[in-house]
This record gives sequence, structure tokens and C-alpha cells, in this order.
Amino acid sequence: MRLARASGLWLVAGVTTTVLALPIVVLVGRAAIEGSLGLTLTSRLVIDALLLSLVTSGASLVVTVCIGTPLAYLLARRRFRGSWLVEGFVDLPIVLPPSVAGLALLFAFGRRGAIGPVLEAAGLQISFTTLAVVVAQTFVSAPFFIRAARAGFQETNRDLEDAARADGASEWAVFRSVTVPLANAALAAGLILAWARALGEFGATIMFAGNIEGRTQTLPLLVYSEFQSVDGLPRSTAAAAVLVLAALAVLVAVRALRWRPLFA
Repeated sequence: MRLARASGLWLVAGVTTTVLALPIVVLVGRAAIEGSLGLTLTSRLVIDALLLSLVTSGASLVVTVCIGTPLAYLLARRRFRGSWLVEGFVDLPIVLPPSVAGLALLFAFGRRGAIGPVLEAAGLQISFTTLAVVVAQTFVSAPFFIRAARAGFQETNRDLEDAARADGASEWAVFRSVTVPLANAALAAGLILAWARALGEFGATIMFAGNIEGRTQTLPLLVYSEFQSVDGLPRSTAAAAVLVLAALAVLVAVRALRWRPLFA
């Protein structure tokens, strides 16, 4: 009976793993076998989309760190009236369908959105620009960093912080020299996850920024566009394989950070 149960568990685990792994292996394998990966990566269209993805996801990451770190620290260390509401809004983009997120951004910051006319009067147009790509990526990816950073700040040893304060260190010095190094593994994992989410963003981007070649067409949007074209399947496959490899690299990095701190 025990042997039968063990065999059943292994069977279910094997089938599940196969179902999850097979599409990824086939996609990358097809790109490699067809030889489209190397040729496609030299295409001007793919290079432009890749560079735009790297630039916008990098900019999104900078914004996320600047706005997400203080918020994560506040949520981790302070209980205040309405904190549950703030936490709800932070987590909401994770569960929202990306297309809904894009539509919400359009209604808020589009030319005819809630504050769009005010922005336009100030000479700033966000929707259907490269800036819109950054905004969309930040909206969907920031929660991943904030959640990880909040957990990291909650788990730090506060006795060490109190000792630094007792030695006369300012709050900023304590945060910079004690709190952040103690939480660095969680912060780094959050950064990696947020960057990966921004790099792979599709739905919110196409709704809020459009799919304009050389301007808002990131790599995920290129995969979609080339798949729809008559002879674009090899380019679509190769671009998708690049995103898969990037995702695998992110998973490896995050798992490595679970076992050791980022800094010695």
C-alpha cells in the first residue's frame, strides 16, 4: 500500500512537471534547432525592441526603488490607520489582469483621463509614449519589490539598530548602514523579481502605451506582432526564447539569494 502511494505521488509529480516544462523546452528547442535565434538577434527590429525593453525596465526599476523602499519600510515598521488599505492597493496590481491595469492607467493618465488634461496643460503627455511604457512597467512590477522589501525589513534584527542609535547614529545612518545590509537579500530578490516582471510586461503596455515600433514596442510586444505577421514566426520564436532564458536566469538568481546574502 505504501509503495503504491509513493508510485502514485511520483506519477502525479512527473505528469505535472512534464506539462509545465514541455512548452518551455519545445519553444527554446525550436528556436535553437531552426537556427533562428542567432539570426533574429541581429535583426534591427529585434535589437531595437530589446534595447527599449532594457532601458524602460531599468528606468522602471529605479523608480520602483525610489518610491517602493520608503513605502515598504513604513508598512513594515509602522501601524497606522488605513495601513490595510495601502497594503491592498500595493498588492492589487499583482492580481489585476494586465489589460485591466492598462485601461486603468489610460483612464487616469491618458489625454482624456482624470488628470490627463492637467498633465497636457503642463506640457506632459504620457499615454502612447516611451514614458507610458515605464509607467505601465512600474505599476505592475513595483508590488513585487515592495512585498519583498517589506518582508526583509520586518525580519531584520532591531537590537542591532538600537545599538547603532545608542552609539549616536542618526536614523538615516542606521537605515543605510544597518537596516539595508541586514535586509539586502530580500531587497535584491525583490529587485530581480520586479525587473523580470517589468521586462515581460505586455497587457498594460499595449493598452496604455500602444505597440509603436521604435517607440513603445518592447520585446513582448514584438513577439505578439511578429506572430501575427505572415513570415514573422521565426523572429517571434527567437524573441520569446530570449524572454524565457531571461526568466530562467531570474529564477536561478532568486533561489541563490535565498541561501546567502548579497554582501558578505
